[in-house]
Amino acid sequence: MRFIVVDGLDGSGKDTHARLIAERYEKKGENIIIRSHPEDDNKYGRRTKKALMGKGKREHLKASVYYAMDVIRSIKKYYGMPDTLIVVRYLVGVAYLPFPVAKILYKFFETFLPTSQYMFFLDVEPEELLRRIEKRVEGREEKEMFENIGELRKVRNKALELVKGWHIVDANRSVEEIHDEIDSILDELDEA
Repeated sequence: MRFIVVDGLDGSGKDTHARLIAERYEKKGENIIIRSHPEDDNKYGRRTKKALMGKGKREHLKASVYYAMDVIRSIKKYYGMPDTLIVVRYLVGVAYLPFPVAKILYKFFETFLPTSQYMFFLDVEPEELLRRIEKRVEGREEKEMFENIGELRKVRNKALELVKGWHIVDANRSVEEIHDEIDSILDELDEA
């Protein structure tokens, strides 16, 4: 089984690139499952989304705990089932916590949850992320608690510290350019 992680901050193109990766392997006749957290098909994912729309430290903590439970549920339920499991939003979710806690939890989850050579972090400048988020949420009454320039800068810096050893892809470019780079990396990994 191939285990692929596509992670990054809001607006980085994770779901778009997960779908393009899935298409690559579907064309080869493989069975693919994509899990994009938080998911709506379970109480943890729904509670994560609700907490993300809240304010304050309590909602922040609730969102983090429910998010972790949603990810763990997906791994327990789907790991080992398809030819390729693509997980969107995985270990980098801990970057939304204070950095000392984030480092500890990242190491903990990295030890006990599956990892692979197929781990991608889509890196985008915070100003571009905010532009994309604002375009995506037009008409929505409120933004999630982390959808502001200050939080995006802090979380991006923490995330980049955590993902050393991952494939860090400059996602400030067009979808085609990003996908070409990811495809090239996948070619090398699949041949190894």
